[in-house]
Amino acid sequence: MKKVIVTGASRGIGKSITSLFLERNFKVIGTAVKSPFPDSFLNNENFSGIHVDLDDIDDLSYSLKNQIIKEKPDVLVNNAGVFEACDFEESDEKWLQNWDKTQSINLRSAALLCKWFTDMHIKDGIEGVIINIASRAAYRGDGTDYTSYAASKGGLVAFTKSIARGYGRKGIYAYSVAPGFIETDMAVKEIEKIGRERITSNSAFDEITKPHEIAELVCWLAEGKVKHATGSTFHVNGGSYVI
Repeated sequence: MKKVIVTGASRGIGKSITSLFLERNFKVIGTAVKSPFPDSFLNNENFSGIHVDLDDIDDLSYSLKNQIIKEKPDVLVNNAGVFEACDFEESDEKWLQNWDKTQSINLRSAALLCKWFTDMHIKDGIEGVIINIASRAAYRGDGTDYTSYAASKGGLVAFTKSIARGYGRKGIYAYSVAPGFIETDMAVKEIEKIGRERITSNSAFDEITKPHEIAELVCWLAEGKVKHATGSTFHVNGGSYVI
């Protein structure tokens, strides 16, 4: 049975990813900050949940570094992230607080987990798969109120490519997934605010992408059957842009 760590497993895309992994008989270690894990996860013997603050390096190290060393997961999925607005009109202090928090959670913590995961696999001489959930914002940018988010996801993509190029011969395969707008429970307010018609106006479809499509792709990559696609970014954005 393969083991996988999924950050941000309690809600949104991470919840769908975790559900599908469990359906396919993976053992899942899921993380969340404070939100409770679904009962369907807690009642599954193949799931264990950890509450950890990814913005707190001491908490992250205590909670997850030991888990990586002990459990030796085959797959790491960095899904957790923050998406908080802060426009250029804000004070420098508030703008930098937003910037630092976003980089810390979206990029620094993900990078550190990748480091621990890679170090463990290379030391033990075993193959491992890293899947980092980025965003279309890494490629097309975002509004000026979400520049910190776009920058963090762009950095995550570049970091993933570096791992892929540097450690492929040592059995580490790394991929990025760049979702567009995804219809999750977390996106309900944003959908109501923006409107479905506007969200899908530049899409090839009249519907917003469902999270299960991201989950299907992540589970496929986790099987480790497309090693020579390492370093690639997989774009799931309803055709709102095509690369």
